[in-house]
Amino acid sequence: MLVAEISQPGPPGVLRWVSRARPEPGPGEVLLRVRAFGINRPDILQRKGLYPPPPGASDIPGLEVCADVVGGDLAGSALRSGQRVCALLTGGGYAEYCVAPAGQCLPVPEGLSDAEAAALPETFFTVWHNAFERGALKPGELILVQGGSSGIGTVAIQLAHALGSRVWATAGSEAKCQACLALGAEGAINYRTQDFVEQVREHTSGRGVDVILDMVAGDYVAREMACLAEDGRLVVIAVQGGTAAAFDAALLMRRRLSITGSTLRARSVEFKSRLAEALRKNVWPLLESGRVRPQIHAVLPAEQIAQAHAMMEGGQHIGKIVLTWS
Repeated sequence: MLVAEISQPGPPGVLRWVSRARPEPGPGEVLLRVRAFGINRPDILQRKGLYPPPPGASDIPGLEVCADVVGGDLAGSALRSGQRVCALLTGGGYAEYCVAPAGQCLPVPEGLSDAEAAALPETFFTVWHNAFERGALKPGELILVQGGSSGIGTVAIQLAHALGSRVWATAGSEAKCQACLALGAEGAINYRTQDFVEQVREHTSGRGVDVILDMVAGDYVAREMACLAEDGRLVVIAVQGGTAAAFDAALLMRRRLSITGSTLRARSVEFKSRLAEALRKNVWPLLESGRVRPQIHAVLPAEQIAQAHAMMEGGQHIGKIVLTWS
């Protein structure tokens, strides 16, 4: 099979297509023939040598695919040979074939294309766990989504809106702010020209927001705490602004704030399988009804993997970048 491997840490051009043997599924795993695969920020970091795969994971990048089940251990699962699924991986998605735990495979929601299905797993697993489980977002509460035009952000806005929460978002241009509003946000803040703390305070009459989904960390943490409501929850899912953060501990105590966060890739198969079931129950009906839809910025042929990475690093995309096999 063809795979895109990282020849050495570096810019997008270090990705190269080579031939490798097809992977062999182990107990509880299925072999998938990949139709399409999504690009995610962790792929960029891995290519740069900043995010090595966890022990036992493939060295090939790629955390999500749409694929056909072609073999493996199907006993005890609801999967069947030939079924079209989307799957969450720990790596190996940039390939013609990959393996995945059966519990991390979900049927493609009716009406979705291969590209749309490939855009589901990484973002929807992440948003569901962090916004709704760790952040405990409830109907009627107000969430601030940092980076609302990203793949994660577009999902968070739609899910929160569809499930009865109010949404504000930040984005880096007026066009991206308009995209956030179109997806269900009631307010959008251009972080390049506006201070999100001032905007949140002004538009909530000083109350603040109940939950913040943060992909920046660093010096954002103290600013985010300043615009949380009492009993507010800050959920950190990426550290694009740096890993070190200082904040006012007295403010945390007075307003009973919570700071939490998580990563997904190294979590257990059992944990991810539980998340898959939660998505099937709570989110898949929203996808099948059309109330929520993955936002696709571009669909490229698989051979343009380097261009896809450059596009993501350029930062002009709204939603997901997906590659497909012809």
